[in-house]
Amino acid sequence: MRGVKQTVALTVLAAIMTALAGCSGGGSDTEGGGDRAAAKWVIGMSQCNLGEPWRVQMNADIRLAATAHPEIEVVFKDAQNDNLRQRAHVEEFVSSGVDVLIISPKEAAPLTPPVREAFRAGIPVIVLDRRVLGEDFTCFIGADNRKIGRAAGNWIAGRLGGGGRVVELKGLMTSTPGQDRHSGFREGIEGGGLEIIFEADMQWLEPEARGEMESALARFEDIDLVYAHNDPGAHGAWLAAKAAGREQDIIFVGIDALPHEGRAYVSRGILEASFEYPTGGREAIETALEILNGEQVPKEITLRSRLFTRENNDSGGEWLE
Repeated sequence: MRGVKQTVALTVLAAIMTALAGCSGGGSDTEGGGDRAAAKWVIGMSQCNLGEPWRVQMNADIRLAATAHPEIEVVFKDAQNDNLRQRAHVEEFVSSGVDVLIISPKEAAPLTPPVREAFRAGIPVIVLDRRVLGEDFTCFIGADNRKIGRAAGNWIAGRLGGGGRVVELKGLMTSTPGQDRHSGFREGIEGGGLEIIFEADMQWLEPEARGEMESALARFEDIDLVYAHNDPGAHGAWLAAKAAGREQDIIFVGIDALPHEGRAYVSRGILEASFEYPTGGREAIETALEILNGEQVPKEITLRSRLFTRENNDSGGEWLE
């Protein structure tokens, strides 16, 4: 019965997040600090997709931070996981003469040229979460994905105590967070006696993760732990294991640690651990305001992360050092 309640609760959560994404996705919407007529600066926000709860939260954090500043207006665009659409959005922002461009790109290589063109046209560009290539931007804001991956690897090696069979469900490997969470993880488990028996690119998406985990379950009778590059991936793997009646035999670990998602999964016993990846939405608005007010900003702002387990979830987690 407990499992049924969990599934129902999480289904409701997924429906809410999908509804939120649907409200914001597809075209564009505008938010500011109150009276839009009073806004003297326009900030363009290009989001790569709103199909992930974490990205819905990023836009919500930007929107919340902007509401305290009537001097700015934020225009949001959702690229719906399409590089060409996101490139067009950036070009539209440049043509409309936004005062600052914030972008969380889908992939580095395809989005580097339009970001470079915007920057060279004199528009300050804040790159959020996923990097672009080169140095043609004003400021990058994000956490240290390699450090988080390494911390996850260290924790997993300690949890399994010197041996174990592990499935790694990777994020989009043409994106920099996927690459760094993978390489950091492999550094973290080095010498820990773990065997990676299955790995696949689930592209950050829960349905893809569930499908890949079904393949892993069909091939391997013994799986000790699943490390997914985000919490939706870990949850998708858990759903596959639950359908096979094997969820109690496997440990699930993810990344993101949103309060209503990863941390909720930890408190319900679905995940044993989730590593925080802050959205940077508030920091993006703060940095944009500094730029607009003529202040110098650092080229890179690194956000701190925390580890959440069932033991420390209610007390605010443990900071990664």
